Amino acid sequence: MNKTLVLVICLIYVVPASSQIFLKKNRRKVDNLPTFDDRRLHYGFYLGINQNDFKVDYRPSSFPNATVEVKPTAGFNVGLIADLRLHRNVNLRFEPGLMSNSKILYFNNNPSLLSDRDSVREIGSTYLHLPLVVKLSSNRWNNIRPYVLAGVSYDHNFSSNQDNQDDNSSGEFRMKTSNFMYEVGIGIDIYLYYFKFSPSIRGVFAMSREIIDDNTANSPWTSPINTFSTRGVFLNFTFE
Repeated sequence: MNKTLVLVICLIYVVPASSQIFLKKNRRKVDNLPTFDDRRLHYGFYLGINQNDFKVDYRPSSFPNATVEVKPTAGFNVGLIADLRLHRNVNLRFEPGLMSNSKILYFNNNPSLLSDRDSVREIGSTYLHLPLVVKLSSNRWNNIRPYVLAGVSYDHNFSSNQDNQDDNSSGEFRMKTSNFMYEVGIGIDIYLYYFKFSPSIRGVFAMSREIIDDNTANSPWTSPINTFSTRGVFLNFTFE
């Protein structure tokens, strides 16, 4: 009788405790912002850092050994977001913003470029960045949702010097004011209690040649250069 009583008492305590542990392990987490993705249109903003480089290819010229070394530095980007839901897993996003960064160019192996004034150019740039991207998201799992994105963008370079009549012979490095880019990236939506936070990383690539040739056809700075186009990495932190 005593053994039976002990067994019954153990069952009374152990079974409910085991059930509670099982339910706790398998219970779905409470969803934050459960109806957020049902909105047809919503807005947000982003902050981030970037590092832009240049892709440089060369063409035959009177300076066959000429090369350009690019030393990029980190910059910042800030902007707004307008998000239009097209489908449960597809969104169209317009993300206008400002982007700033700087690069230093070293023109090497040109015997005619002897001084620092001739061989070094520091390029500080501020851009109006206007991307239009498609965001493809997975189904939401608890409070996270990975995604990929791709799109095109227009950049207006406020520091281009495009209309300056002086060229590198006077110490002025010139680039085109307008440029089109394409960009691809990945990220993850994290649904918090009051807002959605989304870190993402994306690559940005220019579609055309950005450098403006010097006034002299046989310029030691620009005549050896064929391709000169931006390529960069953005790390954005989005709040929606």
